[in-house]
Amino acid sequence: MASISSLLSPPNNLLYNPTKPLISLPPKLHFQTPKKTHFQNLPSFTFSPLILSPKRSQVLFAVAEETQVDVSSEAARKLYIGNIPRTVDNAELTRIVEEHGAVEKAEVMYDKFSGRSRRFAFAIMKTVEDANAVVEKLNGTEIGGREIKVNITEKPLSTVESSLLQVEESQFVDSPHKVYVGNLAKTVTTEILEKYFSEKGKVLSAKVSRVPGTSKSSGFGFVTFSSDEDVETAITSFNNTLLEGQRIRVNKA
Repeated sequence: MASISSLLSPPNNLLYNPTKPLISLPPKLHFQTPKKTHFQNLPSFTFSPLILSPKRSQVLFAVAEETQVDVSSEAARKLYIGNIPRTVDNAELTRIVEEHGAVEKAEVMYDKFSGRSRRFAFAIMKTVEDANAVVEKLNGTEIGGREIKVNITEKPLSTVESSLLQVEESQFVDSPHKVYVGNLAKTVTTEILEKYFSEKGKVLSAKVSRVPGTSKSSGFGFVTFSSDEDVETAITSFNNTLLEGQRIRVNKA
C-alpha cells in the first residue's frame, strides 16, 4: 500500500524542469509580435514620398503650359511701332492706329532722364485681325517725314533665353549723357555696338533694344557716356557711318 506522503507528492515527470518548459506559447508570442509590427511599419514609411512626387510634377507642368499659352495670345496682338517722330504722344498714336483696327492700349516710350520720346511705341490691339491690319496698312508709311516700322511681337522666349536677356539688360548703365543709334543691322549685338563706339571715346555702357519678349533686334540701340563732350564726339564721328553694312543714325537720346 502506498504511503500518504507518496500520494500527496506529484509524480517526477510533473515537476518543474527549467530546461523543458511546460508552456512554450508565451515565448512564441513574444518573438512573433515585434517581427510582425516591424514588417508592417517599414513599407508605409519608405514609399509614401514616392507616391507624392509624380503628382507634384504633373501640377508644375500644367501651370507652365497654361502660362505659355496666355502670353503667346497677347504677343500675337501686340505691335511694335518704331522710328516715330518725337512729337507723337499717346493720344496721337492712338488716333493713328485706331484708323485701321480697335486699340486696347497705345503707349509711347520716354527716356526717364530727359523726358523725351525714345522714338518707338507699343500698341495692343483687341484682336489678331486688328493687329495684322495695322501692320499691313502702316508699316513703311511716313509720319512727320519719318518712315515708321510696324510689326507684331514674336512668340515669347524660353526661360533660359529670357534669363540671358534679363542679365544683359541689368548690366546696362544708364546716364543722362546718351545717344540713340538707329538703323542698326540685325546682326549688331550689344558687344559690337559698344566696341564700335569705343574707338572714339570712353563708353560707359551700350545696349541693343529687343522686341519685347524676344531676342529679335528692334533695329536701334543706346550708348551712354560720362559727359556731353563724349556725346558730341560720338555724334560727329559716327552719324551716317557704316556698321555691319548699314548706315547708322546717331543723335542725342
